[in-house]
Amino acid sequence: MATPVNVAVIYYSATGTVAALARQIADDAERAGAQVRLRRAAELAPQAAIDSNPAWAENAAATAGIPEVAPDDMLWADAVIFGSPTRYGNIASQLKQFIDTLGGLWQEGKLADKVYSGFTASATKHGGQESTLLALYNTVHHFGGILVAPGYTDPTKFADGNPYGTSHVGGPDTPVDEEARTAARIQAERVVKFTRAIKDGLAGAAGLAARD
Repeated sequence: MATPVNVAVIYYSATGTVAALARQIADDAERAGAQVRLRRAAELAPQAAIDSNPAWAENAAATAGIPEVAPDDMLWADAVIFGSPTRYGNIASQLKQFIDTLGGLWQEGKLADKVYSGFTASATKHGGQESTLLALYNTVHHFGGILVAPGYTDPTKFADGNPYGTSHVGGPDTPVDEEARTAARIQAERVVKFTRAIKDGLAGAAGLAARD
């Protein structure tokens, strides 16, 4: 029987592109045998700003049923896959705000030794996708996490060209395409694979230590 793996897919999305990627990654992780929690970061923007953009308002309504992320989701997870649109080459403030609430768990060492990965989207080519993921991964290093990026471990990754994580160029008028969905599947499967391997390895090491 395969070792159970808990994967939390935690994201922020304004107009829906990152939300679509999050759902795809969550579905693919589940198909790979993981237990999955799909969670969205709380919205910080005023309602007037959301209502001024039809795509933003539509996505807010469409995803209202997805639970907001809480620190307990981090404790539950063996692996966390974060998603954010690019914001000036960095992650969105909504996701950063949640991460900034995790100081207590970090101090207790409860965020260490988990697997982490990330995905993103931008409205333009070269719109800061790589720097967004690299900025996100700074947090992983501070957590003491184990970073599992997709790299070019599958030939199809040369199509989307992003070894740091799944990414998509486009907005509401350019929906997530098959290229991005394939990249999402590769990333999700890789995260589940290595999370399971790490759990098995740590369990085996603990068993050997107990017999010594």
